[in-house]
Amino acid sequence: MELLNATKMAAGYTMGLRPDGRELIVVVVKGTFTIPGPGEEPKLAEEQVPLVDADVFTGEPGFSAPLYETDYAPFKPRCDVLLNGSAYAPGGKPTQRVTVSLRVGSMTKSFDVVGNHKWSAGLLYFAPGAIEPFTQMPISYDNAYGGVDKANPDKPQFYVANPAGVGYHVDTSAKAMNDKPLPNTQESGKAITAPNGKYRPMAFGPVGRSWPPRPKWAGTYDQNWLDKVSPFLPADFDENYYQSAPEEQQLPFPQGGETVELINLTPEGKTSFALPKRDVPVVFFRRGGERDEKQAVIDTIVLEPDEKRFMVCWRTHTPLRRNIFELTQAVAGRMTRGWWRARLSGKDYYPSLRELLQNQPASNGEAEQGEEEQGEEEQT
Repeated sequence: MELLNATKMAAGYTMGLRPDGRELIVVVVKGTFTIPGPGEEPKLAEEQVPLVDADVFTGEPGFSAPLYETDYAPFKPRCDVLLNGSAYAPGGKPTQRVTVSLRVGSMTKSFDVVGNHKWSAGLLYFAPGAIEPFTQMPISYDNAYGGVDKANPDKPQFYVANPAGVGYHVDTSAKAMNDKPLPNTQESGKAITAPNGKYRPMAFGPVGRSWPPRPKWAGTYDQNWLDKVSPFLPADFDENYYQSAPEEQQLPFPQGGETVELINLTPEGKTSFALPKRDVPVVFFRRGGERDEKQAVIDTIVLEPDEKRFMVCWRTHTPLRRNIFELTQAVAGRMTRGWWRARLSGKDYYPSLRELLQNQPASNGEAEQGEEEQGEEEQT
């Protein structure tokens, strides 16, 4: 299948699978926008970030925090809102603690970010040490509460909710804990004072595929699945598994125009703007002339204030009746009138006389079509 992209954004397609075993063709359009100044609107960035083909981590996969998840999820029931960035001290003055807040439409989340500090442990006590002031502090599940206690190398103890984090210890001896780092993020009003407590890891990034609550949506892969179902998804697979954001960072599909508000996540202290309003139609063409017209929806937003940019993903799909060969072409975005005239008449389309001459000998009629369309594009 050929994918034509008329959006000026990155676009791609893949095959997907529904829980009922039906195959899909999934089209994803990803736009990179600049974070605007006060009173301005977001604009497409000159450099468009490509689609992510495979999960990306901050370090070694499986032992560090997820940074980006693949953009090729078959379907998401809701929109994920994610943020990779840092906390900033108000006014640039060093501080030991700051509250950060993220709001996108109806979704809000806030927590505290604290400076570097370590466990202080003795024979009969342990306690958090002094907090160092900071002006900028990275926010990640790498420096949120969690981690792996390796005091016993034969039986390491994982904090299941965030094995990539720091501060978690089952062995509370001075040797195991003293001078070990505490997390830099925590729920507001809930200081981390116990090394083996059940604290919520706080960050804005993706949740690991094996971290709660995602495994409960993944389904059952037992002997019955191996014998009778594989390679299809198990009957109890739930598409909520594809949501990579924490549950409190999910919202109904945005329509565009929703307010984005960042508090202490930029040097300015407060940054707000509206999500771009973009119409992203996708038309699938089947053999025999039948076409399936879809409207892609926003299901992933990744904010990167430190880079002064954010990414928005639109996604849609069409079910396959037999296999991918029944589709000849898909168009993302809006093609020109000339392109549609050429396609409906069964002719090849060239946006300019130059491209026409480069590809085949030109008849008078075809040359006129190319010149006419070149004029149309200049006007639009």
